[in-house]
Amino acid sequence: MGRPAKYPEEFRREAVALYRGSDRSRAEVAKSLGIGHGSLAAWVKAAARDEAPGALDPDERAELERLREENKDLRMDREILRKAAAYVARKTNR
Repeated sequence: MGRPAKYPEEFRREAVALYRGSDRSRAEVAKSLGIGHGSLAAWVKAAARDEAPGALDPDERAELERLREENKDLRMDREILRKAAAYVARKTNR
């Protein structure tokens, strides 16, 4: 059997609500509450999982948006390179 939870469930819920309701980072909120950053991160993920299966927390959503933008840029770069290669191939075949 595992060890008992160090923090009561109510405290965990309030910590998650405090993080979600503020514009401070998870690390700042965790430090102000005197808990570990990893603990708060786990609580936020667990709360998100419990509320809406498949939902992303704010950090995951920000990373997803960043990756989508990067993917869009890379696709554009690839298209430019494809057109440039076709242009060079036409010029060298003459």
